[in-house]
Amino acid sequence: MSVAEPRRIVVFRHAKADWPQVTDHERPLADRGRMDAAVAGRKLADGGIPFDLALCSTAIRTRETWKLAVHELPHRPKTVYEERLYEASPGELIAVLNELADDVQNVVLIGHNPGVQGLTEVLSGSADGDAREHLDRRGFPAAAFATLSFDRSWKSLEPGTATLLDYWAPTD
Repeated sequence: MSVAEPRRIVVFRHAKADWPQVTDHERPLADRGRMDAAVAGRKLADGGIPFDLALCSTAIRTRETWKLAVHELPHRPKTVYEERLYEASPGELIAVLNELADDVQNVVLIGHNPGVQGLTEVLSGSADGDAREHLDRRGFPAAAFATLSFDRSWKSLEPGTATLLDYWAPTD
């Protein structure tokens, strides 16, 4: 099934986390992470994608990343905190995306590596410009995001059906 306008998925890795004596799920952002999350939010705003939905892992570092990034956007999308995104594989992330309603056009998914990088690599059957080269060279560091596009229903999203449009990572 084809859709009138391409759908877009922004796959966003949480910003740099601190390592205090807490469980992995409870790790907060480091100072650098708080700065990078806001910068990533400005870059997302520059992209001009009107997000309908944000799917965010329940981990503290992803929630803090999204809270800082979303303040930079001109429109705040509905946010769903989804436990299944924590430590999810690319296949598990695709399964969550497959459940989205047809009226959702553009989504941002805030999650963790290696799942977010794997998801980006698995979904992108093609790439525009040098986006793939940048992704291959940089990997998916904290606060990085990739923008993918596809022209099918959410239910038919599967490996190789998207185009990698853009990739951004903070500078070291």
